[in-house]
Amino acid sequence: MQEHKEHECKHTHADHQHSHTHDISNVSEKRLFWVILLNIIITISQIIGGIISGSLALISDALHNLSDVIAIVISYFAIKIGKKPKNKNNTFGYKRAEILAAFINSLVLMGISVYLLVEAYHKFIRPESVNGAIVIVVALIGFVANFISMKLLMNKGEKNINIKSAYLHMLSDMLSSLAVIVAGVVIYIWHIYWIDTVLTVLIALYIIRETLGIINRTMAILMQSTPERISIDELVNEIQKVENVDDVHHVHFWCMTEDELFFEAHVNVKYDIKVSETVKILEEIKKVVAMYSVKHVTIQFEMGCCEKLDIISKDCNC
Repeated sequence: MQEHKEHECKHTHADHQHSHTHDISNVSEKRLFWVILLNIIITISQIIGGIISGSLALISDALHNLSDVIAIVISYFAIKIGKKPKNKNNTFGYKRAEILAAFINSLVLMGISVYLLVEAYHKFIRPESVNGAIVIVVALIGFVANFISMKLLMNKGEKNINIKSAYLHMLSDMLSSLAVIVAGVVIYIWHIYWIDTVLTVLIALYIIRETLGIINRTMAILMQSTPERISIDELVNEIQKVENVDDVHHVHFWCMTEDELFFEAHVNVKYDIKVSETVKILEEIKKVVAMYSVKHVTIQFEMGCCEKLDIISKDCNC
């Protein structure tokens, strides 16, 4: 804790150190490695099968899997980078590399989806015959491999946004492979070739729907937005109930990753108190903020330092 004078007033800084949440990276790294190998096999088999059978849906699924190989490789190295220790140049560490990777993954998927829609339009105008038997066999291989990949990531998917992104890749791949199998059966039995084009469109729309959520979440973290579940006004009101706290202003609340939440604010005390007394106030504030799952807390204690006491500072340099 430090004490110094600024604008002829007293204020102190208090920062809370804590142990990080349980790191899942060691397990995730191994799982991603095997998922990468499986997806390489899927991609090669589907590209070959799609060309031989003339199925756009199968080629679309192959391109989808190809994007997954690239995206999951990004995820794999993002986790390795995220494990690097903090240093003087990167005082927050490298964990946000995983958030950036999840954002890139989603953008890749969105681009692939647009490509699939364009190709489906061209094939709708110029329909072609499709070998249903080959489609069924190759799609079945893809379905099994995607199912294994999804199971490898399932337990970790909800704990980490980057693994969640990779998990959604596998889930969407598995569902699209299942749909391609059904389409292959329809083509093989009834020779209804247009279902291949329709399925391609459905796959693309599904991918877009699933990736929009990840894009919104990662953008919010990268922009250091306040988490949606947090009410700044409610939090400030609770802090102002702490004994000897006069007001709370210039609040900042953001996520470093989905699991690491940061809170900082200026707090005016009601009278000129010793630094040792601010420690008691700080502990009470920590208890309040902890109810919002926040463990990184920085409080600047003041007595009339800032002319404007807006909850969110617009132009004050305090």
